[in-house]
Amino acid sequence: MKMIFDAHLDLSLNALEWNRDLRKSVAQIREAERAIPQRLNGQAGGTVSFPEMRRGGIGLCVATQIGGCMKPRSFVANWESPSQAWAMTQGQLAWYREMERLGEMVQIRDRNALESHLLRWSDPVAAAERNEPIGYILSLEGSDSIVTLDHLKQAWDYGLRALGPAHYGIGRYAMGHDALGEFPPEGIELVRTMDQLGMILDVTHLNEPCFWQAIEIYEGPIWASHQNCRALVDDVRQFSDRQIKALIDRDAVLGAAFDVWMVVPGFIRGESTPESIGVTMQHIADHIDHICQLAGNTRHCGIGSDLDGAFGREQSPSDLDTIADLQSLDSILTDRGYSDDDLSAIFHGNFLRVLRRALK
Repeated sequence: MKMIFDAHLDLSLNALEWNRDLRKSVAQIREAERAIPQRLNGQAGGTVSFPEMRRGGIGLCVATQIGGCMKPRSFVANWESPSQAWAMTQGQLAWYREMERLGEMVQIRDRNALESHLLRWSDPVAAAERNEPIGYILSLEGSDSIVTLDHLKQAWDYGLRALGPAHYGIGRYAMGHDALGEFPPEGIELVRTMDQLGMILDVTHLNEPCFWQAIEIYEGPIWASHQNCRALVDDVRQFSDRQIKALIDRDAVLGAAFDVWMVVPGFIRGESTPESIGVTMQHIADHIDHICQLAGNTRHCGIGSDLDGAFGREQSPSDLDTIADLQSLDSILTDRGYSDDDLSAIFHGNFLRVLRRALK
């Protein structure tokens, strides 16, 4: 079993907004949610917990803070003021700190911490048996909670190492994929300050004008943590081949996302099911393969599952029960002719290359 680096998991969102104790098994979490009135997408259908991450060899992840105040207001992680959004992210930070205290997680802030953690997880089966903590790189999805640039510097000091300026809608600093317009002046300043600090720029969710501005302005390391291909699913949420090629030119990496409306065309939320539309992990491999064909190599794709990112089994591939099933990509890609070295790059090596460049 290979170690997996999952580049996008909304763990604190699940813990605090969905009230999930991720120390429990997925089965226990689902059972507890069956007993309460329906109140969220994916209720009783979650796929992520710490035991399942360990069972699947997911020893390292990018774990998010998320608290926006975008317009129009969305149903989750969206507040009326930047100060409220900041407070939400600080509550999420407190949860990560508590998980560290309990030995469930360990934050990766610098190169030494990364290399030490990778050594502990060099044998993921043995690491899981020892109940090793899961390493996490702290990222912020959407920048609305950054009240001022002094708050961004404060976030750097507590370990924020990656940031995606946009989420959905019209943001304070950037436009989401479903909105029109370029960066406002404050957004340009935010991106330049990120560059000075040494953060990783996550271009996921940026609309096209902001994407191209960001690529031009930002000189540091870039990734797209959970991003699929528009050539396979024609929607502005996905990146065009031109955008993907621009990221390849910057030696960036794109993480395959598992929300099935981004995986196959024609999925309608609330009407389609993964089984009715026939979406499987093979379709995830199609997006990985598309990026590899554009690049001519396997250096620019990885896994950014976004599992339980406000959805559950009802919007996951039909042959995925829990996050541990990410390991099934091994046999799927092997059957397509990918070598063992290719798989190691896709499972963890590519994102680690960008991370090592960022963690000085």
